[in-house]
Amino acid sequence: MKREQVKLSRSELAFLRSFKSLGKRSQRQYDRANILLLLHKQKKDAEIVDFLEVERTTVWRTRMRYLQEGVEKSLQEKGRSGQPIKYGAKQEAEIIALACSGPPAGRARWTLELLTEKVSVYKGLESINRETIRLILKKTNVSLG
Repeated sequence: MKREQVKLSRSELAFLRSFKSLGKRSQRQYDRANILLLLHKQKKDAEIVDFLEVERTTVWRTRMRYLQEGVEKSLQEKGRSGQPIKYGAKQEAEIIALACSGPPAGRARWTLELLTEKVSVYKGLESINRETIRLILKKTNVSLG
């Protein structure tokens, strides 16, 4: 299977050169811009891998993305979905309200362990853990102390 050649237009070459020289860019963006410029000079993939110290798949993906989506899209990161949000605003509000209420009898204040124990009986929060509660409280600047 013959690899498709990357032929950059004058405007794309100018864009890549100005892209590299202006503003702060991540190392990945510099690498992708340099990969496209080297592919335009008809360098072999192995030469690019050795010269830029990138993976072979990076060269392949950059070439394919350029051919399919253009020069600007080939320089950018693709979106990452990440883990979906488990607990919505309603559940977070319940946790915050509980943390802001008075502590249980015999205690001077709420602890994360006490909150976890109390909240885990609520519907939809059965599997919540201590770290999740800590992050929710940290996000809203609620102090237990």
